[in-house]
Amino acid sequence: MANITAAQVKELRDRTQVGMMDAKKALVEADGDMTKAIDVLREKGLAKAAKKSGNIAAEGLAEIAINGDTAAIIEVNSETDFVASNDKFKTLVDQIATAVAANKPADMDAALALTIDGQTIDEATKALTAVIGEKISFRRFSVVEKAAGDHFGKYLHNGGQIAVLVTVEGADDDTAKDVAMHVAAINPQYTTRDDVPADVLEHEKAIVTEETKNEGKPEKIIPRIVEGRMNKFLSEISLVDQEFVKDSDKTVGEYVASKGGKVKGFVRYEVGEGIEKKADNFVDEVMGQIK
Repeated sequence: MANITAAQVKELRDRTQVGMMDAKKALVEADGDMTKAIDVLREKGLAKAAKKSGNIAAEGLAEIAINGDTAAIIEVNSETDFVASNDKFKTLVDQIATAVAANKPADMDAALALTIDGQTIDEATKALTAVIGEKISFRRFSVVEKAAGDHFGKYLHNGGQIAVLVTVEGADDDTAKDVAMHVAAINPQYTTRDDVPADVLEHEKAIVTEETKNEGKPEKIIPRIVEGRMNKFLSEISLVDQEFVKDSDKTVGEYVASKGGKVKGFVRYEVGEGIEKKADNFVDEVMGQIK
């Protein structure tokens, strides 16, 4: 049996809002597997689908640059938020985004070899690291191209902690930006329900079916209930099916259609998502200073 830590229980409680004992029992039943523990709680009707934990820990900025029918969204990391607000760091981030949009590199090696101010991006990040005394790293990028009649929607939240790039067929720039703001706030996982992978659908359906059975529903109506709950699930994770934040009477898809357009896709970067940083023990830190 896995050794269940207090930190695991806290994480599960934070992600599912269940009680401490329910969280611990679920982790024990799942042998310490966080994802399985969430499924256990859901099957018992104790928790709703938990949002993915991004382990957001790194600092830095995300940025978007548009060059005609090409756009680039990038993320550059620093070790502290203090450096992320440094003017030299901001300038480097802008230069990298501009260079990526203009040159459309195929991969990170090609991107790091691009030239800005007479030096490669790789050299520029290392040079700034030497000047500031803190590691600077160009972490990721995406290049998006649109057709002539399409529109890009660009939105940066909190100075670049979240960056969203949306492509809309038809409509106009304002409509595309409205959708980008929605994506920043609501964080959909897919553009349409048709984009949801089959294994994700199968997993969710299995959980919902088990949860419905555990509620004691009559066997003959379980398929209908499951279908309704699956539709709700898809409407929550699919951008075009979500209630539009600026007008809850319309879905995002309906809002864009009312402007003569259609959502084609989006890219959303949240600084540090998926990066884990060593969690410092505050008590140990203080005691270490006393010694």
